[in-house]
Amino acid sequence: MSDALTQARVDLAAALQLAAHFGLHEGICNHFSYAVPGEPGRFLLNPHGVHWSLLRASDLMVVDDQGRVLEGEGQLESTAFCIHSRIHARHPKAACVLHTHMPHATALTVLEGGRLEPVHQNSLRFYNDIAYDRDYNGLAETLEEGDRLAEALADKRILFMANHGVIVVGPDVAQAFDDLYYLERACQVQVLAMSTGRPLKRIGDNMAATAFGLWKGGDGSYARGHFEALKAVLAEKGSRYAE
Repeated sequence: MSDALTQARVDLAAALQLAAHFGLHEGICNHFSYAVPGEPGRFLLNPHGVHWSLLRASDLMVVDDQGRVLEGEGQLESTAFCIHSRIHARHPKAACVLHTHMPHATALTVLEGGRLEPVHQNSLRFYNDIAYDRDYNGLAETLEEGDRLAEALADKRILFMANHGVIVVGPDVAQAFDDLYYLERACQVQVLAMSTGRPLKRIGDNMAATAFGLWKGGDGSYARGHFEALKAVLAEKGSRYAE
């Protein structure tokens, strides 16, 4: 096993455990994947049925674009394959694909016209970089539905799935998880503000675009620092994610 694949396993397992730590997961559902370095058409995926708080690097499966499990044991969940295989195929720069039903972001997907508004500094990380799929099309149990979602994502790094949840993509696990974390925090602030019944105070487009440019212009070092700090939290708790 290459060093790159070993590190990818460790990072993806950490992301799964951290999602459980922050309450971003749902039961044994939802799924994270990462393209196997240097091997197009293959990706790491968490097996269905294992709680994310217990997942280890060695538990992750290597799956190919035909739905064959090449390494690992466990159940390949059909919707996970249909969504992740098609997004990896259509968006090769999206090495990491994270799908969750995290509560506050998902709350916005069930509102008519729901969207993340530029009302908080964290929201500006995603200014004009979120795609919105406005039509719930049932369980993603076909490759055609996976293709539809991949097309809906377009050139954005976030997809809000109507009445369902979100997909976050990134060039590596650290940057994708950083986005997942801050997306939920931004949505949480907005949902709390909306619960007051008072109007949201939007940030002007010029300032929002400027702030977004600063976030987007980074080299990913902040995200990697954040992710390493979070892995240290797991280690302090005695987690076995790296095994």
